[in-house]
Amino acid sequence: MRPRIFVTQPVAPGALKRLRALGAVTINPDSSKIIAKSKLIAGVRRADILFSLLHDKIDRAVLAANPKLRAICSMSINADYIDVAEATRRGIPVTVVPPIVGEATADIHFGLLIAVARRIVEGDRMVRASRFPGSQSNHLAGAAVYGKTIGLVGGGGRIANATARRAHGFGMRVLYWGPRRKPDAERDVGMEYVPLDRLLKESDFVSLHPPLNAQTRHMIGAREFAQMKPTAFIVNTARGAIIDEAALIRALAKKQIAGAGLDVFEHEPKVAAKLRKMKNVVLTPHLGSAVMEVRETMANIVADNVLAIVEGRTPPNCVNPQVLKK
Repeated sequence: MRPRIFVTQPVAPGALKRLRALGAVTINPDSSKIIAKSKLIAGVRRADILFSLLHDKIDRAVLAANPKLRAICSMSINADYIDVAEATRRGIPVTVVPPIVGEATADIHFGLLIAVARRIVEGDRMVRASRFPGSQSNHLAGAAVYGKTIGLVGGGGRIANATARRAHGFGMRVLYWGPRRKPDAERDVGMEYVPLDRLLKESDFVSLHPPLNAQTRHMIGAREFAQMKPTAFIVNTARGAIIDEAALIRALAKKQIAGAGLDVFEHEPKVAAKLRKMKNVVLTPHLGSAVMEVRETMANIVADNVLAIVEGRTPPNCVNPQVLKK
């Protein structure tokens, strides 16, 4: 019997073609918002395999909807939104995709940096409102990017290194801090290792790249914002909860820092109303991997995982391989 595969949002056509050759595919057609839990549960009830995206919350209620669910194949790099323990208890393998989004995320990271410094979003809104202050008006004067100092918190990883390479293209001085010094990255990318406090004090742009864990949750809060320059910006494309968002809002309101570029949020998909109203903040809805070539690759990796499960092979990106031994 052909497996039934439920896909929570439209994905790359090439991957869907492969899945349709393998089984009966049903797709939630709305790509404009995260699937509602009721629709997710309804889809899971009629599926053998779930193809999910990062923000699809696969909790106990979803897993209980179909005791015969064979697998959860996520297009996320991690399983943060999946109750892996419950899936494992039920004997359901969970697969993810490897970290292949470094360059794409560095693109959006640097785009946010430039957009908030040069007030690009404000300018766009002004033009659309038929307002044009003139090319030499100071009305939208922003901050320079070229030749400034960028500080990479959690530097030395793929995305941080890709960001550093872009920064060098803008003639920037690149500082970094992490729990471990990385001489190879210093040599290959051209970065200077400094203590975190010094990075915060000297950087014109504080650039966040650490993973989210117990040690990094709220690692940037009131104390850290107080150390930054009042002309400095913070940019986050890593995970929202690395920043204490309430402290960020206070720092922005009191003009302790100049602005923020954010692709991730502490309580996403919810974004604080106060952040949404601030002109000196540029916000994007977690677009790090939103490049068609990257999404095509990611979706095909999920298809590889689905194919392996259907054929009885060990999927290459399984986070709970112990269930496959039973």
